[in-house]
Amino acid sequence: MQSLWYDADAERLVERYAQQGVGRDLALRVYTSRLLGGEPKLVLHGGGNTSVKTVAKDLLDEEVEVLCVKGSGWDMAAIEPAGLPAVRLQPLRKLRQRAVLSDEEMVRVQRANLIDPGAPNPSVETLLHAFLPHKYIDHTHSTAVLSLTDQPDAAERCADLYGRRLGLVPYIMPGFQLAKKAAEIFEADPAVEGLVLLKHGIFTFGETAQEAYERMIAAVSLAEERLTRRRTTVFAAASLPAAVAGAAEVAPILRGICAIADPSGSGAYKRFILEFRSNPAVLDYVNGAELHRYSQTGVATPDHTIRTKNYPLIVPAPESGKLDIFKTAAREAVDKFVAEYHAYFARHNARQEVPKRELDPMPRVILVPGLGLFGLGRSAKDARIAADIAESTIETVTDAEAVGRFQSISEADLFDIEYWSLEQAKLGQTAEKPLAGQIAVVTGGAGTIGFATARAMSGAGAEVVLLDIRDAKAAAQRLGGAALWIECDVADPAAVRRAFDRVAEHFGGVDIIVSNSGAAWQGRIGEVADEVLRQSFELNFFAHQTVAQNAVHIMLAQGTGGCLLFNVSKQAVNPGPNFGPYGLPKAATLTLVRQYALDYGADGIRANAVNADRIRSGLLTPELIAARARARGVSEEAYMAGNLLGREVTADDVAQAFLHHAVALKTTADVTTVDGGNIAAALR
Repeated sequence: MQSLWYDADAERLVERYAQQGVGRDLALRVYTSRLLGGEPKLVLHGGGNTSVKTVAKDLLDEEVEVLCVKGSGWDMAAIEPAGLPAVRLQPLRKLRQRAVLSDEEMVRVQRANLIDPGAPNPSVETLLHAFLPHKYIDHTHSTAVLSLTDQPDAAERCADLYGRRLGLVPYIMPGFQLAKKAAEIFEADPAVEGLVLLKHGIFTFGETAQEAYERMIAAVSLAEERLTRRRTTVFAAASLPAAVAGAAEVAPILRGICAIADPSGSGAYKRFILEFRSNPAVLDYVNGAELHRYSQTGVATPDHTIRTKNYPLIVPAPESGKLDIFKTAAREAVDKFVAEYHAYFARHNARQEVPKRELDPMPRVILVPGLGLFGLGRSAKDARIAADIAESTIETVTDAEAVGRFQSISEADLFDIEYWSLEQAKLGQTAEKPLAGQIAVVTGGAGTIGFATARAMSGAGAEVVLLDIRDAKAAAQRLGGAALWIECDVADPAAVRRAFDRVAEHFGGVDIIVSNSGAAWQGRIGEVADEVLRQSFELNFFAHQTVAQNAVHIMLAQGTGGCLLFNVSKQAVNPGPNFGPYGLPKAATLTLVRQYALDYGADGIRANAVNADRIRSGLLTPELIAARARARGVSEEAYMAGNLLGREVTADDVAQAFLHHAVALKTTADVTTVDGGNIAAALR
């Protein structure tokens, strides 16, 4: 592994932070923390931690010796000085004399000694940093080092590789006892440059930021070089079907099987977002004949279990054209996984003084021979993290198997990490948003109404997909960059099919469709050209049907219901003069909504419409507003506020109507009018 230390970069950061009142010690700590955190072979998603011992002023303006250590919730790759809260060092060092210290008491002591009471909680490994004397300390979960420490004979392998350069610490759960043991190992040989924590990771230290960092790079490089020697063929391939189904077909099946139904029968589900990964390394791993052995041993480093559970779910290879067989086999695999998880929890909960609260039993990683892997999470971010960790684990296990045999910590130790009291305390503290775990596709998503609706769905917790014929990327960026954008002409059935395949591959499926695209053609119905009328029907009726068909196909594969929402316009029930080319297909779309509600209600798929009127948008342009006002013989202002309430209706009002239907689990075949009141357009 190559060192990325660059003097000029380090000094520039020091100078920049000096202008903000940040000292050189802390600025250099930030610099090397970012170097370590930016390398996924060392640190993933908030893992690892770093510290520096320095002097700072407390709230009384008195100088005290402090430990600045990575705070909870901060990612080393983008850490700022605020992410390294300062804790008074002397009180922490006094804890070394204690025989026992609970995790909860440890956290209270650390918080009580923060210089800034509003700072984040210091790392759970703060005491390990405090008990060692060095100024700078770095901790990573190097994949290469883990490949050596996750072995039955890990101590011998590490001693052979590092000699007396690094001390060896047996596996102990992070916290007070690990900190004490690490200090004892160091004190037995103070000449060591760092510590290897078996089954856990590696620490290096130094009197300068560069020294600690360079020692980390050197130690990891030695492990990487060792793994390249005397390698054998790692995984013998298993037999696979001649043709394997694609991710777009497989993902909705897996997503539906893993959804957890509300036991009350409300129709609600706890759904997961999926993240698909496939490359030669992943395929070599999932296609291995001994996959059930090496993938079920445990995690590469203990903190991964919180993100991925103890081991992944394995499903059969999905043969193309035989997805019904795959679905049955995959459901059996999930049922077995869930049953084993319940049994695992019961076994280890029985030995707890304070009973634990069982987490949901669903897998967070699914391995699919012939195809790849899926990470699962309640959000796209969580699914991505699970997939990243799964890929990192594959690298660790592959290297471990190349030189020996991968072995994780015991099941009891895994339980203690997964059900750590500090993690249990977080349960239920944050209420989930109503659409968490759901995927919403909005057509015409770059338009005024479409974008407002996408923003409302995203705000309610949904993962959002914006479809539009143009400007979809810019709209997604305005939404915050988390949304998936696809340029798609919804009047092109092949393009719509490709778009929905992309959505299924990217997020795992579809739960909510807002079929919103449209355009307004005008003309007296007895005089309008057939071509104009056909163009309007293609976009304002057939496109809605094409979108709905593709959505229903995925929803049926998931088996968890869904919600079809259509923008039908008041023209469907209250036609305006010279507006027949627009109103006629909209009337047909209103009937389409009811037909979907009728045909798919038994499958839990709801179909509803929003009947909006006079919304300033790409459809109702200033020019069209002027034309419609003239057609009705009123001013433009009177036209826009021409309703019972005398209020102009906005795109956000329409968006809230769509959001209402997305969460209304027991409403279908309904039309919600958003027009400020128009008796002529009222349905009942």
